[in-house]
Amino acid sequence: MSEKRYNVLFLCTGNSARSILAEAILGRLGRGRFISCSAGSQPKGQVHPYTLDLLRSLNYDTAFARSKDWSEFEGPGAPDLDFVFTVCDNAANETCPVWPGQPMSAHWGVPDPAAAEGTEAEKRLAFAEAYRMLEARISVFTSLPLSSIDRLTLQKRLSQIGTSPTAKTG
Repeated sequence: MSEKRYNVLFLCTGNSARSILAEAILGRLGRGRFISCSAGSQPKGQVHPYTLDLLRSLNYDTAFARSKDWSEFEGPGAPDLDFVFTVCDNAANETCPVWPGQPMSAHWGVPDPAAAEGTEAEKRLAFAEAYRMLEARISVFTSLPLSSIDRLTLQKRLSQIGTSPTAKTG
């Protein structure tokens, strides 16, 4: 019998930077155990160019990357979700749809690199820092014994990941 594959959705308002980064990271770190997706409540319609540049520099295939509305993941025909993580404070404060599959959720807020000000180098550094924070959190998540941990303990661990000192947001 093959190991269960978990459906994970990362949410952000614009779905152009943080949630796209998280989708890519989980796709790599999850090693086939996870189906990673991202969406936004008010998608920008395009992925931020610095997001794509960063992912390409780290040898990610960016063909997956598109800015999409969270409505793609609700209603009939949508995949049953196992986990939903908000990675921006705005999305965390919005009323989310009822997701199919009764997923577990947590808030893993990361500062918005697209809002960074300064030189081009400083802006690109903000994207690299968002990537670092998300990679640290997702690394912890992928190491959890998902098939053998009780739901209450798992929910507590998911929430702790978002406030972990090694992945602190500032």
